[in-house]
Amino acid sequence: MRYHQVCLESCGYTLPQEVITSDQLERQLEPLYQRLRLPEGRLELMSGIQERRFWSPEMLPSDMSIASGERAIAAGGIDRNQIGALIHGSVCRDFLEPATACRVHYHLGLPAHCVIYDVSNACLGLMNGLLQAANMIELGQIRAALVLGTESGRNLVETTIADLNRDQTLTRRQLKLSIASLTIGSGSCAILLTDRELSRSGNRLVAASARAHTAHHQLCQSERDDAVGAGMQPRMATDSEVLMEQGIATGVATFADFLSETGWTVAEIDRVFCHQVGVAHRKQMLNALAIPEGRDFVTYPWLGNTGAVALPITLALGAEQGQVQPGDKTALLGIGSGINCLMLGIHWQRSLVDGGTEQRPTAGSEALIPNGSDRDARTSSGV
Repeated sequence: MRYHQVCLESCGYTLPQEVITSDQLERQLEPLYQRLRLPEGRLELMSGIQERRFWSPEMLPSDMSIASGERAIAAGGIDRNQIGALIHGSVCRDFLEPATACRVHYHLGLPAHCVIYDVSNACLGLMNGLLQAANMIELGQIRAALVLGTESGRNLVETTIADLNRDQTLTRRQLKLSIASLTIGSGSCAILLTDRELSRSGNRLVAASARAHTAHHQLCQSERDDAVGAGMQPRMATDSEVLMEQGIATGVATFADFLSETGWTVAEIDRVFCHQVGVAHRKQMLNALAIPEGRDFVTYPWLGNTGAVALPITLALGAEQGQVQPGDKTALLGIGSGINCLMLGIHWQRSLVDGGTEQRPTAGSEALIPNGSDRDARTSSGV
């Protein structure tokens, strides 16, 4: 899939204020750790995740998607009446119906002719939304699109901890199926796409490649929807070792297609942004693709795995911090359970980013944000 008319114009993001460290989670798991004689620090050692963030319990995903969407529109400086599509792509949503995109569309004041819907594809939802929006722009059907989402990890993490402490028959081997659920964090991100004529950034989408290796769809699986019920207390079982092995194999195959589609060589790729899983996945994936670690930018140590938001918000934060420069050939390497893989190539020119926390942080939590910056005080930046 090759593109000539599409630009990734701007990013907006919102971060939760509440910070939960891996040490804090382990203290909540003390009954389990004592029974199985597990060493302290195991969670951070295995994942490389020091902390993650949670929204307040009453928060709806659409609340933060609206905030991130406003920031992306402000950063892009676009007339919102020109936005012809709104796609909400996170795993988390407000209700089974209507689409979460409906409330976001209303509060953003987008035009009635705007196509709106939700997309669900595990950790690839926002990436799939970007692809669909890009196709509409390339075909000339619309001139701009907003792709966004918000993930909330609180319920999954808290449910997992309660279940692990409750089950007195649990073994170390069975515990492995729940480790991935303890790495989940929260975040929100929005990306504005435009056609080249509207664009101020000039960040042109070059090409995209996708693969689906669905023989491995059972490796990361939640309960059935009807089992979760209205309480939205999900449970997940993840065979992390096999999922990583098969996911990397899928990534290698997709990357070969990606290089062919973009016409790039590995040596020509200046910057990569990957789905944020953890330290082992990152190292093995980059090694398999022959990409030096210095070209990658990560957020998982302080955000955890934020699902479908993970790659987009890492791109936004990296761009904001000057980690991608004018002229850089930039690769977005997405992967999700199923197993699905989607990679986008962007010829970067200018960073337009607006981000902040859900409210002004206290001095204690502010210090945990990279660079010690007060992101609420920031406006659109041009790098």
